[in-house]
Amino acid sequence: MSSELAVVRSGSAQRSEATALARGVRPGPRRHAYERGHERPHAGAEMEPSFASSFGDVRVHTDPAAPPQQYEFIDETGARRQVSAVELATLRGQAQARVHSKLAEVKGNAAIHRTMHELFLEKIHGQPESLLDALSSPSSLIAIAVDTWSRIETVLPETVRLNSTGLVTLERARLLTDVTGPGWSARDLHEATKLTVYLGRQERVDRVPAFIAVCDLLHRRGLDGATALLGVDGTAHGRRERATFFSRNAEVPMMVIAVGSGMLIGSVLPELGALLRRPLLTLERVRICKRDGLLLAAPPALPGADEHGIALWHKLMVYTSEAVQYHGEPIHRAIVRRLRSAGLSGATTQRGIWGFHGDHAPHGDRLLQLGRHVPAVTIVIDTPERVSAAFSVIDELTSERGLVTSETIPALRASSGDRQRGGTRLATHHLPPQPTAG
Repeated sequence: MSSELAVVRSGSAQRSEATALARGVRPGPRRHAYERGHERPHAGAEMEPSFASSFGDVRVHTDPAAPPQQYEFIDETGARRQVSAVELATLRGQAQARVHSKLAEVKGNAAIHRTMHELFLEKIHGQPESLLDALSSPSSLIAIAVDTWSRIETVLPETVRLNSTGLVTLERARLLTDVTGPGWSARDLHEATKLTVYLGRQERVDRVPAFIAVCDLLHRRGLDGATALLGVDGTAHGRRERATFFSRNAEVPMMVIAVGSGMLIGSVLPELGALLRRPLLTLERVRICKRDGLLLAAPPALPGADEHGIALWHKLMVYTSEAVQYHGEPIHRAIVRRLRSAGLSGATTQRGIWGFHGDHAPHGDRLLQLGRHVPAVTIVIDTPERVSAAFSVIDELTSERGLVTSETIPALRASSGDRQRGGTRLATHHLPPQPTAG
């Protein structure tokens, strides 16, 4: 009597197949072996141990006189080999141990993420709040706080203490909550500017998601690019909002980051103020270096420190799309890979959900499309010397598509275990007037 592998499935058969492949077991037929007319094992047959999964059980029925059953195992690299039932059980146990280890790491990162937001609430708004544990947080997190310098200065020491591995940067920005009243003039902006609009996920403008309405407006007004980024946790106007599984998540924070000339952004601000229910915006000075393959200006040459000896840092932001590739690889992945090989301290890519750059219409993922078309933003921060070298790589990879900007970072604190560099004292450096972005 020959051996046979029968998979008892529950739920979606397609989902079970994906789970079986991930665990290294080739999925069996869609129907139980007994339904195909095979007889059940006779009373003398042995039943080898079951391998339980969250979607069903894998049971192996063998004849004691038959040779040991072998199973095809596919490892993480795609290599295939034959293993016994005992070896298969061992390999599965090792895979489970790796999963539990990763979950523990993710939970630790999530705890730091939550603690930082609770700190912002308690120190800035006087509203401490405890949260349930979150196992779904990503392993790389970016937390952004925007407020007056006196309030940021209050939470800074504790933020640095919590961030034992990573970067803490301080950047100068102009915070706006009213762009229609007196005291504001479009003439205040005369150079390339980065505009950040803070929204709620389900905020609407005439039944259209607000982030789509904002991107469409900025595209019509001729800005160089805008990217909508979805958050998972945050505060706005003193109120805490956090994504959960069983919620509409209407006010979960989002950001729309846009870049354009100061004149265009200044003229569109009143329209944004009329469009949004409670506008919350920031403005930062940037230099537009590249747009759709055209080199407009190289990043400005910065000294390593200001006149007081405080270190200066440089940031590049590269706006591309998942669909834009370089030699068959998405540009943002090629940038991270090449910069890592070149010895840069690090680069972070954030995947957006909607946006545009250059003359291309706003876009995002759509139903039944092939491949992903969401925007992506890659951020590179390092010393001026290293960023200058990084720009050479980025210039090559964005020879046809992409929007590249540069900014000066007045303070940065980098930590990696017991090693630290930089600090939280703000440097001062006045850049010369930048060329017009065209």
